[in-house]
Amino acid sequence: MTDAAVVISKILVLDDELASLAAIKKLCADSHLQAIKPNMDSFAGVLDLLDANLDLLGGVLISENYSGSGRGLAILRFIHNLRPELPIFLRRDSNTVPLTSTDAQALCAVFDLSNLEPLRTALDTSIFSRNYPAHLVRGITEMSLSALQSMLKNCSVSADAAYLVNDNNIYGEIFSMMAIDSDWCRGYMMLQTDAEQMLDLLRSSAAADAREPIYEDLNGLLAEASNLIWGSFKNRYVGNHDQVKGLRQIQVPIIINHQRSYISFGTDTPQLCIKYSLTPRNDPSAACAPLFQRFAFNLAWSPNLLDEHAAFEALVEAGELEIF
Repeated sequence: MTDAAVVISKILVLDDELASLAAIKKLCADSHLQAIKPNMDSFAGVLDLLDANLDLLGGVLISENYSGSGRGLAILRFIHNLRPELPIFLRRDSNTVPLTSTDAQALCAVFDLSNLEPLRTALDTSIFSRNYPAHLVRGITEMSLSALQSMLKNCSVSADAAYLVNDNNIYGEIFSMMAIDSDWCRGYMMLQTDAEQMLDLLRSSAAADAREPIYEDLNGLLAEASNLIWGSFKNRYVGNHDQVKGLRQIQVPIIINHQRSYISFGTDTPQLCIKYSLTPRNDPSAACAPLFQRFAFNLAWSPNLLDEHAAFEALVEAGELEIF
């Protein structure tokens, strides 16, 4: 497992005071964040950037007086409604009126330049998981939802927020395990589910004249879903160059205890877990069948090599963004 690599996330800075920008630039450099800001300071421009740069931002840092006295608060409300998953950090002046409860709930931290500790703490815990960058988690969820929905057209598929797990438990009686191998990560993706719940879902959502699904159909479903997700993962995230070739010689034993529903990949690094809920469209009140997706990158993990910067570079070249 490669844990020495430093993951860098981009943060959109919406602050037009020069003295503040200098302090924020230093803070971002110390926190492994790449600070970017729009060249054209306008509300419409900010929203366009957020819409165009979906997978590259780790968060937004905004001054309450950005683009005018008190206007920053109105802008952060729009940002929070548009991109609720993005952590927002608000810089305030010393003598200001209290925030409303709605504004406070939308923020990860409030700070001023005389005391940056609240911001430093919030950046470490909120900007993204140091194990799994936010844009990667969001991309995996999107492609997995698309794959599952394409296979289960008679079902509604939704995803809960991703989380980290430290246990090695297996959920349900059936799971698929797919090797993930790229120039920046190596490990396994698993899909785990309760066989009876999933079969009940397939039966209740099947057409009236269709053959009743059996266990072999469930095996095929998980296998095809795994292939579809891995194919999307390769198309989007796997690079064409091999920067960590030596790591591909590393192997560790995988331990499975069927009686205790236990699997170990030989590492204590938290696994990424996403729960998907499947419900028949013809019976929305039916109990959801849960499907758990887990990632164990136990052989190599260098997300700083992940190359997904084309959209970002295009915005910089077009003069809409600048790195400062």
